[in-house]
Amino acid sequence: MKQVLITGATSGIGEQLAIDYAKSGWQVFACGRNQAKLNELASQHQGISTFRFDVTDADAVKDAARLLSGQIDLLILNAGNCEYIDDPMRFDGSLFERIIKVNLISLGYCLEHYLPKIRKGGQLAIVSSSAAFLPFPRATAYGTTKAGASYLAKTLSIELARYNIDVSLVNPGFVKTPLTDKNGFEMPMRVSVDYASNAIIKGLEKRKREIHFPTKFTYILKLLAALPDPIWRYIANKMVRAQQAHS
Repeated sequence: MKQVLITGATSGIGEQLAIDYAKSGWQVFACGRNQAKLNELASQHQGISTFRFDVTDADAVKDAARLLSGQIDLLILNAGNCEYIDDPMRFDGSLFERIIKVNLISLGYCLEHYLPKIRKGGQLAIVSSSAAFLPFPRATAYGTTKAGASYLAKTLSIELARYNIDVSLVNPGFVKTPLTDKNGFEMPMRVSVDYASNAIIKGLEKRKREIHFPTKFTYILKLLAALPDPIWRYIANKMVRAQQAHS
């Protein structure tokens, strides 16, 4: 029986991944902060064991790792959050710190204690975002962390090759989750968590270095990112003006 550990497994993409891997016969270690949700996952789905900890708490991450005996085949670092900085002239340093800690610093805590538990020939997946492709207005904090997560995954994919560990970078577009439900703006081509989970699992089965979806949306962003800077700045400025008019 293959084993997978998933952070951020109490909602959204992480929850669906835990359910789908369990249905496929994997032993799933679902991690999160919501004990009630973890209990629900374990009671309703055979093959799911749970660990309750906050990924931003280095000691809690370490303590949970001690409870995990043996090795795992797949580590999916999925936990994250999103908050926006609406006015750059009133830059919220506390918000910036909070998002960096949960989306980026926590990756370091988890890698320190769970990366050594991946067996030879295993896999690591880091869930970033298509927001890392381009600088979007208001995503000052969120985009910064996702760009950092993407760089981290790409670096590790080179460094871990000699340990026979494959690394996949996951860049979702908009996915319908409790997190994106809070957004007050249009989210083009938003997909379901079932779609996202299926895309990630299939990509990991093929050991893809990058998994991005929905491809129609993400390829548009990649094309925009390849445009000369003056053209992208023109588009970005139009986006800012449109947001200001909407507000």
